[in-house]
Amino acid sequence: MLDTVNERPGGVDGIGPVDDVRSAIERYRDAMDRHDIEAVVAAFTDDGLIDCTPPPDGERYEGAVEISALFRQLFDSDERTFETEELIVAGDRAVVRWRHRWVDASGRPGHVRGVDVLRVRDGRIAEKLSYVKG
Repeated sequence: MLDTVNERPGGVDGIGPVDDVRSAIERYRDAMDRHDIEAVVAAFTDDGLIDCTPPPDGERYEGAVEISALFRQLFDSDERTFETEELIVAGDRAVVRWRHRWVDASGRPGHVRGVDVLRVRDGRIAEKLSYVKG
């Protein structure tokens, strides 16, 4: 659930309204909350890209097959949750501050906070650049 939404008025450089971007991100977050891998993958364009932060250069997941594999790893447990702390939309881009919580195999809870920089095209996420604190 979104706690706060900040937006710049109108589109940027002829890009559609911020409501389209916000709706695309909300569909993605709803699918994440349900651990619905098919809906998560459908939230991305066919050539969608996720770029994550493992050092030194991160990991890239391109297209439905690779994005699906990533989320199969993330959804290995019902004990994982993803919370949106803030959503900022500007033109076809959005910044999402989030918190990911889990319980490990020994029962210990953990969490990490991060930021996603997203680009939306035709109502779907085309690019998701993820950065984690820590």
